[in-house]
Amino acid sequence: MSAAVLQRLAALLPPGRLLERPEHLAAYESDGLTAFRTHPLAVAVPATTDEVIALVRFCQAERLPFVARGSGTSLSGGSLPVAGGIVIALNRLTRILRLDPAQRLAVVEPGVINLDVTLAAAPYGLHFAPDPSSQSICTIGGNVAFNSGGAHCLKYGMTSNHVLGIKAVLATGEVVEWGGPSRENLGPDWCGLFTGNEGLFGIALEITLQLLPRAECFHTVLAGYRTLEQAGDAVSAIIASGLLPGAIEIMDALALEAAVAAVHADYPAGAEVVLIVELEGPREVVAADRARLDAILAASGPIETRPARDATERAAIWKGRKSAFSAVGRLSPDFLVQDGVVPRRHLGEALARIRDMAIAAGIRCANVFHAGDGNLHPLILYNGRESGALERAEKLAGSILKMCVEMGGSITGEHGVGVEKRDYLPAMFTPDEIDCMARLRAAFDPLGIANPGKMFPTSEAPALQQHGLHPLEKAGLISRE
Repeated sequence: MSAAVLQRLAALLPPGRLLERPEHLAAYESDGLTAFRTHPLAVAVPATTDEVIALVRFCQAERLPFVARGSGTSLSGGSLPVAGGIVIALNRLTRILRLDPAQRLAVVEPGVINLDVTLAAAPYGLHFAPDPSSQSICTIGGNVAFNSGGAHCLKYGMTSNHVLGIKAVLATGEVVEWGGPSRENLGPDWCGLFTGNEGLFGIALEITLQLLPRAECFHTVLAGYRTLEQAGDAVSAIIASGLLPGAIEIMDALALEAAVAAVHADYPAGAEVVLIVELEGPREVVAADRARLDAILAASGPIETRPARDATERAAIWKGRKSAFSAVGRLSPDFLVQDGVVPRRHLGEALARIRDMAIAAGIRCANVFHAGDGNLHPLILYNGRESGALERAEKLAGSILKMCVEMGGSITGEHGVGVEKRDYLPAMFTPDEIDCMARLRAAFDPLGIANPGKMFPTSEAPALQQHGLHPLEKAGLISRE
């Protein structure tokens, strides 16, 4: 890339907002999946949507690859930079443009932090339902890109269920506006299509979010068990009863050890696994559901059950759960987080197989997962300084993903495919299905410059081969090895 191109790029922004020095680029060389690292050519830091549009149009004209990035919390390498391309950092687009309590919606820029939406809506008795573990730092733009969920997705669904409208700049430079303040829209669901695109279509500029009334009452209970199978059976019993908790979460012994070390969480003595169940809703409904839940838990043979007596105890329970990913850093210098999904009826079998595979590989694996919808989050611990350790960890991660597909599940529930799981896409989809996805991507990004190298297997599908070499392959930015 010539210095002249970088000079023209810098001219699109005020001085100091195109980062090129190695010490500045180092902060952007990876995301939450630190096993993969790439130095970008430069990092552009726009502060307005007009600047974002100008940057994307420049990239389109120059065939310059770009990767949009919020807080960089992706755990699949979804915001990994591209060598020879730029990162468009959206952290300065942090305005809540509109908050309408009557219509129960908020219009936000992509750099707004997830939790800040709820904090802004709280005085009106409202909240934004999707709550990833990283909600105190992850951005709405990233939530849209990866269709994030969180602990309460069992009851409230994913980000796609709460997006009413999107204004975006596509990789072609075209600015589009879809949806609006109402769910009553005619025609194709463009917002649903865009949400979860992993940055392959373009960049969201403004997002209209549905807000929900905050529940009147919560009942959060932590139950300790001697085995994962017992906890899994309790989950099955809860769902079979017809109860719909706001959240059902499980943490195993290694995850508990990490949470105790990191945030001094307190768990029942002798528990090898804990189950967290949270009911929420009108006070009368929660009271009735609590009686049913208490009976189910009592029959499931727990060592101990601990209902939260107040908001402080409820917060303490969730602090231990939401710190689990970062907490394992106390136990291991490196780890991979998997994100496969299995049908709930296979939870016990899946956990037993993960345990056996980890033992066979000689690798410690902590399990934290959204039990209510079968979304597994095995944390595979390794030391990246040991020769071959990462490769062994990745092999175990791949075996877990293949197991999920064999059981009728998915390779990802909410973290996305990114770079980590792209070579496992053919395990879940046929060549024709992958080709259909690639053609759809090409309709939004014919040049393949938006977040290239993500989601699709190393060998691009035929839709991106129809004119010979892919433009990025010609430039030496991707290969088909």
